[in-house]
Amino acid sequence: MSSTIVQTLIEKTQNFSIEETLAFLANQYKDKVVFSTSFGQEDQVITALIATSDLPINIFTLDTGRLFQETYDVFHKTKKKYKTRIKVYFPEASAVENLLNEKGPNSFYESVDNRKECCFIRKVAPLTKALKGNSVWITGLRAEQSENRNDLHLFEYDSKFEIIKFNPLLKWTLKEVEDYLEKNNVPQNALHKQGFVSIGCAPCTRAISEGEDIRAGRWWWESSHKECGLHGK
Repeated sequence: MSSTIVQTLIEKTQNFSIEETLAFLANQYKDKVVFSTSFGQEDQVITALIATSDLPINIFTLDTGRLFQETYDVFHKTKKKYKTRIKVYFPEASAVENLLNEKGPNSFYESVDNRKECCFIRKVAPLTKALKGNSVWITGLRAEQSENRNDLHLFEYDSKFEIIKFNPLLKWTLKEVEDYLEKNNVPQNALHKQGFVSIGCAPCTRAISEGEDIRAGRWWWESSHKECGLHGK
């Protein structure tokens, strides 16, 4: 059934612009379309598209409790500019307390399993709560962000969260993203000008050097798929 729905969406929207597709989904699924933002460059493009079109798409973000101040700054600027509601989901306090009491505040540096445990508590569990009861999840994923994202499709069914995923910027290049933001004066995270391309939690993100992979600054101390469990392994 899910594959049939995905194929139908592909066929119905194949000649639509991103704005037209967003409007179609908002009308088709009413209040069950959500967009998750981390206030990165790609997410800021989609936020601007939703807000300026005044679409009834619910925007939410995950506050892990360990974000950069610059991320909070762009969050604040975005709310003020577009006057849009962005719902915040936090990790369960008891889960964070247990993790820190048992393993300390920096256990994620010690092993991939520990890092994934922290990501699960701070990101995956809150995301599961945010997506519950919804039909379509809009993301800012781009194929060139990592090898792990090269096999993504514009529409796909996410069996982990049991929801249809729409990746409108999948084929966009970083330059296209940056050009859109500059042209439309969209608020951006100040860290992007300091070599931070992919921005997550402060202890787990560093700037990258010229020639490094886009995701090299995430969990730089480990060899992994560079994913936290939201969109991959």
